[in-house]
Amino acid sequence: MTVEARRASPSHPASAGEGARFLTPSLAQQAARAVQPAIEAQLLRPEVSGLGVLHLVVLDSAPTVLDGPTEPRSLYEHSIGDRARWDVDYADYARRKARLSWRHGMDSRRLQLLQPHRLRSDDSLLWGGVNLDGIVVAASGAFPIWDECFSMLLAVQLRALAWAAADQAR
Repeated sequence: MTVEARRASPSHPASAGEGARFLTPSLAQQAARAVQPAIEAQLLRPEVSGLGVLHLVVLDSAPTVLDGPTEPRSLYEHSIGDRARWDVDYADYARRKARLSWRHGMDSRRLQLLQPHRLRSDDSLLWGGVNLDGIVVAASGAFPIWDECFSMLLAVQLRALAWAAADQAR
């Protein structure tokens, strides 16, 4: 399977003091590599993904909606599988799911099922984004419950690695 990784977006570069101290692009890459074998194994199952592809997005956890930015900053993106098989732009879908979870401070499934009155006319109606203690990850390419599963898997790995980095710094 081919892998494409991207760090902070050129249109939203991280400058000193602006991004998260412990949740960095390199830590996100480390976390993605750690969970990738489990994700790849699941993507082979047709009940998980029809195409065997996935795109993951991790947002910078430092800025919040309260800080005033109109758009969250992408910290890291990672594709699994052959992008030539994509039938839609799964990267765009994942980014839109991530923005939804970031803006509302909750998983996109929870927002759409329990608080649909908060959705804007241009919001994604897809789910698969999670907000775990402020760590926002979204996936697209698998079926919705599996997108959420893979997002949570990466978010939990990120939380553990960030905690370890913070503990080491102390």
